[in-house]
Amino acid sequence: MTYPASSTTSAPSPGPSALSTSSAPAAPSASAGPIRVLLADDHTLVRRGVRLILDGEPDLTVVAEAGDGAEAVARAREGDVDLAVLDVAMPRMTGLQAARELSRRLPALPILILTMYDNEQYFFEALRAGAGGYVLKSVADRDLVEACRAVVRDEPFIYPGAERALVRSYLDRLHRGADVDGLPERPITEREEEILKLVAEGYTSREIGALLFISAKTVERHRANLLHKLGMRDRLELTRYAIRAGLIDP
Repeated sequence: MTYPASSTTSAPSPGPSALSTSSAPAAPSASAGPIRVLLADDHTLVRRGVRLILDGEPDLTVVAEAGDGAEAVARAREGDVDLAVLDVAMPRMTGLQAARELSRRLPALPILILTMYDNEQYFFEALRAGAGGYVLKSVADRDLVEACRAVVRDEPFIYPGAERALVRSYLDRLHRGADVDGLPERPITEREEEILKLVAEGYTSREIGALLFISAKTVERHRANLLHKLGMRDRLELTRYAIRAGLIDP
C-alpha cells in the first residue's frame, strides 16, 4: 500500500492491543477472500447451526465439514482451509486428538475448539494440543465469530471464566512446588489415549492395530499399561474413565 507523502515525520500510533476486546472484525483483504473454515462435529444439526452463524459473516465461510476427528485431519490436509473448528467429543478421534495431529502435520493452521464442556481439564488439553481458542457451544452465537477472527490473527481467545482456571491451576502448582512454566501433566500418553478411546468404543485389538498401524500385540501392551496406570481391572472401568475424560459420549 502506498501512503501520501508528508512534510513532517512522526512516530506511528500504536496498533490495538493483542488482548483487546474490541469486536471490530479484522477481515482479510478483498483479494484474499473470506476465511475458509473446516467445521468438525459429529452432530449434523450442530454443524448446520454453527455453519449458519459463520456463513452469515462476510469474512467467514465454511468450505468443508467433517463428522469425526480423523475425517477432519484428512480434510484439512487437502490444503484449502484457513481455520479448523473442532468439537471435543467425536467418534474414532476426538477434537483434541485431531488438534494434536493437525498441529504436527499443519503447524501453521489455526485451530479453535468448540465444545459443550465447561471443563478446565479440556481447556488445558486444548492449549496443549495447539488450539488457539476454546469456545463453549452454549455461547457460540456470542463468542464464536470473534474467536475465529482472533485465532486467525494468531491471538488467543479464552472463554469467560477460563482466566480463573488458569490462575487457580498456576497457584495450585506453585503451592505444591510443581513446575509452573508448563501445563498440568497428562495422566496418560497420547498413544494410550488413542487406544483407550477405541477400546471404549468397542474396537478389538486387531481393529485398533489396523486403525493405528501397529500390531495387535502392541495394542494389548498399551491396554495393560492403561489398566495398571489408572488402577483399573477391565474394559468396563476403562470405558467409564473414557466417558469421564470426555473421550466418548455417555
